Amino acid sequence: MAVLEIYADLGCPFTHVGLTWVAERRRLSGRTDLEVRVRSWPLELVNGRPLDPTLVADHVAELRDQVAPELFAGFDPQTFPRTTLRALALTEAVTARGPEVGLACNLALRRALFEEGTDISDPAFLERTARFDGLTLDDAEGDAVVQRWHEGQARGVRGSPHFFCGPNDIFCPSLDLERDDQGHLQIHRSIDLLESFLTTCVGLEPGP
Repeated sequence: MAVLEIYADLGCPFTHVGLTWVAERRRLSGRTDLEVRVRSWPLELVNGRPLDPTLVADHVAELRDQVAPELFAGFDPQTFPRTTLRALALTEAVTARGPEVGLACNLALRRALFEEGTDISDPAFLERTARFDGLTLDDAEGDAVVQRWHEGQARGVRGSPHFFCGPNDIFCPSLDLERDDQGHLQIHRSIDLLESFLTTCVGLEPGP
């Protein structure tokens, strides 16, 4: 069983692109033996403050214009969550039941946030999501997120998303990020880099 681990925050738009791509590539390749484990990397704790919805909206606009026009259809900065910690705790609780349901939960929460404009910090929404996975919000323990953060620190996680495969790791491999002379973020697909990493580490060949 090949294992790909991804440390990421739910509010990170770059992860939405990378994780969506990985899930689709795995589906197209029929690699049911590839296990994808999504780990919490709580940027709110890393940075000492919640993500700025205005900055996230800027990145979303840049990603939509330059990289993924098919994504972020319903993103609304007005409903961006004030915190992702409780939602991350829920993903940790679901993932503890198995990596496949954990991946599905991670993808569903990101779709809700970035494609449907849902405030994923809303307790009612999280309770419905938990019940769908056979849990309650009481099962979502914040300590699990803190422990995962410290685990990521020990492993040298640089940011969201950071991919690990055995002894190999790479930060944000699906995108090439740089700033122009005016300080504007320039984003380019670097699918070749991600494909090379996945092919080398887990034998996931490029799809058709």
